[in-house]
Amino acid sequence: MPSVLASTCTVTGPTIIDVHGQINSIQDRCAYSLFSTPLLPDFLVLGNFRDRRRKDVSFLDSVTLRVDGHDIHLEQGGRVQMDDSTLTLSSSSQLVHGVQLSKDQTGVTAKLSLSNLIISVFFDGNTAQILLEGPAGSSVEGLCGNSSRSLSDLRLSEYSSTSCEMQYSETADSTINCTSVTERCNLLKEAHFSSCNTDIDPEPYITACTDTLCKYPAVDGLNCQFLKAYARACSLHNHTLDGWTSKTGCSSEAFCQDRTCSDHEFCGEKTVGGDTRCFCRDIFASKYQEINSLGDPTVCMQDSASVTLVGCLLEDKDINYSALHLNDPTCRGQVDKLTDMVTFSFNSSNRCGTVVTTNNSYVIYKNTIRSQNYSFDVITRNAQVQIDFSCVHSQPSIHTATFRIRDCSVAQKISCGAWNYTLIIKAYTDAGWTQVVQLNSQVRLNQRIWVELETNGLDGSMVTVVRDSCWATNQASPTSSPRHDLIINAVRTLLT
Repeated sequence: MPSVLASTCTVTGPTIIDVHGQINSIQDRCAYSLFSTPLLPDFLVLGNFRDRRRKDVSFLDSVTLRVDGHDIHLEQGGRVQMDDSTLTLSSSSQLVHGVQLSKDQTGVTAKLSLSNLIISVFFDGNTAQILLEGPAGSSVEGLCGNSSRSLSDLRLSEYSSTSCEMQYSETADSTINCTSVTERCNLLKEAHFSSCNTDIDPEPYITACTDTLCKYPAVDGLNCQFLKAYARACSLHNHTLDGWTSKTGCSSEAFCQDRTCSDHEFCGEKTVGGDTRCFCRDIFASKYQEINSLGDPTVCMQDSASVTLVGCLLEDKDINYSALHLNDPTCRGQVDKLTDMVTFSFNSSNRCGTVVTTNNSYVIYKNTIRSQNYSFDVITRNAQVQIDFSCVHSQPSIHTATFRIRDCSVAQKISCGAWNYTLIIKAYTDAGWTQVVQLNSQVRLNQRIWVELETNGLDGSMVTVVRDSCWATNQASPTSSPRHDLIINAVRTLLT
């Protein structure tokens, strides 16, 4: 096809280098339209930007292809999802809704081929490159095109979180040497890269490199990310850059390939050039760090309690969740593989060493998450963990049940209590507990009545209800005088 023109758009870090070599930068954590063309109205490529180690720098986190009403998500670690299903890919192409999907050690490629149009989308978890091969003059819309529309017009709210537009300001990282960073980025104009400079302008890539790495530490593969993005853009235009990887100390393989993290995490390096693991995103972690917490508040139910810790926060402190347990060492945390959250719990069937105490106002259930062989008296290389958590239920407050004694002007009161879980008092005029005394009922002076206390929702194996005191007054207030004690300190008395 002699009239075919190849156009390339590169999205790396927070920067978009469009098909005309112009750059744009994303400052928030929203989803944006990257690429569409009138030649294919039912096709859209969008990018989702997220934070990592800093709140004020966003990175391309995933790419979504919208094809004929279906979403194909290219995600971190080389994971690909079609709608809600995870796809297993290899170097051999797999056709999904007209899109050829393949995966190798460098990343994932999605290719759509028509009679006069080829669109190829590559994503390695950090950089996306979109190649359009079509008739000369083919229009490109979205951030990859020369669009006059504002960023807000290209923001896709249906793919974005509600607070994604919020922007943050943080203090500069004093450990970053911007001069050294600039020298590193300028390698794109030197040997091993210069042969491509006439076809692919290195300046937008250098700008993207310096703007990002003068604010954000060169970790997690970023030291090579922008160089790699330029080298691949060159290869898309038939320029082979021999020796650039050995010269720069970089690898052509995708960073953190096949390591997937939860939505609130990203894959990064434990040490520069070392092993990788999942780290908490800074905005997510900050809400816990502000209150010096490793997890969410305790969840208290009627007969159970649980507390959930954040896996990546535990790893930040070199705490191995599998070495943690409750007071009962057999009670250990359960990990949600999707969220990387660790939950510890107890209930009425398995108390896990829970200690129940009471005072005048509360019933307190207390347990502790602790590390194995926890002791303050032993010097150890491992982190010592003791996290107390508890549930508190209110003791009963005093309420009254009222009935009037016939032929007497004295209104008697019987006190009763209502716990959070329900404490019911009932009075009966017969020993068979069938004739209930109602509010408007009248009883005779010296008539015998039977009073029943019934609880609903209490765990009898953990809590015992004790009749501590009971009294009657001749006024509507339980604190009025005179007071006639029926039970004092759980001992029954005679009503005088």
